[in-house]
Amino acid sequence: MIDRIIKLPEKKSFFLFGPRQTGKSTLIDFRFTESVWKIDLLEEETFFVFTKNPSLFRKQAIEKIENGGIKTIFIDEVQRAPALLNETQAIMRKYNSCRFILTGSSARKLKRGGANLLAGRAYERSLFPFTYSEIGDGFKLDDVLLYGALPPVIDADTDDKIEILSAYTNTYLREEIKNEGIARNVGGFSRFLDMAAYQSGELLNYSNIARECQIPKRTVQSYYEILEDTFIGFKLEPWRKSIRKRLSAHSKFYLFDTGVTNAINRRLTAPMDPQWQGKLFEQFIILETYRLINYLRSEANMFFWRTNHGSEVDILLEKHGHILGAFEIKSAQIVHSTHLSGLRSYLQENPDVPCFVISRANDAYKIGDIKIIPWRQYLETLSELLV
Repeated sequence: MIDRIIKLPEKKSFFLFGPRQTGKSTLIDFRFTESVWKIDLLEEETFFVFTKNPSLFRKQAIEKIENGGIKTIFIDEVQRAPALLNETQAIMRKYNSCRFILTGSSARKLKRGGANLLAGRAYERSLFPFTYSEIGDGFKLDDVLLYGALPPVIDADTDDKIEILSAYTNTYLREEIKNEGIARNVGGFSRFLDMAAYQSGELLNYSNIARECQIPKRTVQSYYEILEDTFIGFKLEPWRKSIRKRLSAHSKFYLFDTGVTNAINRRLTAPMDPQWQGKLFEQFIILETYRLINYLRSEANMFFWRTNHGSEVDILLEKHGHILGAFEIKSAQIVHSTHLSGLRSYLQENPDVPCFVISRANDAYKIGDIKIIPWRQYLETLSELLV
């Protein structure tokens, strides 16, 4: 099994959120093996028993704690039965010695449905597809750009990778999310999902997307909220010194996995043209940075920078009000001076900020004040920058 770099609380109760098939259950089963009672709410019989009678869970838990030596209670896919969280809090008040681990692939029913999030008694962590450092020596960039890094995909052969990703996008994304009752317009949501995948990494323009998908603008906004709440993607905000102005500017939206992006766009078997490869390479670097910030519990933030005239820098890393570095992402092996217009515009306003191009070059070199670095070098030194 590939171990994960995420640090989970050893004694404190916690929620572990993340998209389906990122390995949440496998990770908990691997790391927590002693005195554990596991409740899998994906099992229909278990689900119906405890949703019909939530107090039964508390009664059984008390029996197992008092007489069965149980020290950890693991509830998998807890969002399916939010009422169990009230029972969980009641148990926590009485038994400090018992730790709860609660995993879920959707925070919507919990956070937006007014569910009991245990009033600060449990930490929150997130799990993502595998990172570069987790895969290690077996990492193949072109494979990850095409098929992503979901655990079931990594060790599968090519045909199985395609089948797994196709099933993921068709069964889970298009069906389960719609079946939650939060996306009732089946055709509209399907068109939206295609558009969200095609425009992953581009500036969000709700009006344009609404027009293309033939649905109201507010519906488009709500669909993006659904994707965020189910951990299928996240917004990258533009950098502004004023937080108020930052909130009013256009964001970008990235899907959580390059393989899922390709599957939705039906490009798993298509030739990889340079433009699409560049888009996937940018998404890969953004995702790796986002995951590492989360795993390290870093107080750093990631933004992008863009002027009114269209000059742009892909990543600004900020910590405690200080810009740590500006990074442009280019999939080319040879970076030319013509690729540096965004960073040069940024340098004119911020001459003291270190500027880099993350590329597929084999070795680092400089063009003026801008350093060109291999993507591996960036990822291998990123943690030092974030802590």
